[in-house]
Amino acid sequence: MKRGSCIFKAESHQNPPCFVVKAQILRTGEELDRTYMRLAHQFVEPFERLDTLAIIGMQTRGVDIARRIHGYIRHFYSVDLPLGILDTTFYRDDFRTRMKMPTVQITDIPFDLFGKDLVLVDDVLYTGRTVRAAMDALMSFGRPSSVRFCCMVDRGHRELPVMADYVGMHVPTHLNEEIRVETMPQDGREAVLVVTKAQEQTL
Repeated sequence: MKRGSCIFKAESHQNPPCFVVKAQILRTGEELDRTYMRLAHQFVEPFERLDTLAIIGMQTRGVDIARRIHGYIRHFYSVDLPLGILDTTFYRDDFRTRMKMPTVQITDIPFDLFGKDLVLVDDVLYTGRTVRAAMDALMSFGRPSSVRFCCMVDRGHRELPVMADYVGMHVPTHLNEEIRVETMPQDGREAVLVVTKAQEQTL
């Protein structure tokens, strides 16, 4: 896949078309692969021994990213770290105020958190509220020794004092833009895109 952009229209049932959507590729699959390798080394660097290190991917694409990094750690360091999956739905501060019923996904942490040095993994760091929810969720499972956070993209616009320890890339964004991290299991390809939606001007 090559870098580039495309433009398409999104129609409304009431008054079509109403939006122009522009998607630009910021990072290709090949570039993402190098990022996964870099993050794998960064996860390991602070530790002389890896027996306490564990990785937890946050649903949905954070799980895919965590698995890719986990695979490279296994490849480079010949160690199979504990790997868990976390869904933060019930711990979000907007859970009871959403208009529609949220989709609840699996949480699977098949190891004891006590004494572990955890790395939480998500695709995009935005307001920080999902990370806060993840911390609340983790503490309900046990008391780890430490928790670090990794995101593939930090897009800014924080609402809580949260920052990532490991970042794939920093992408300053506007509020009308969306960052999408595409993964092979979810999207059939790997890429990072910025999507801009603007109302079409009519004469």
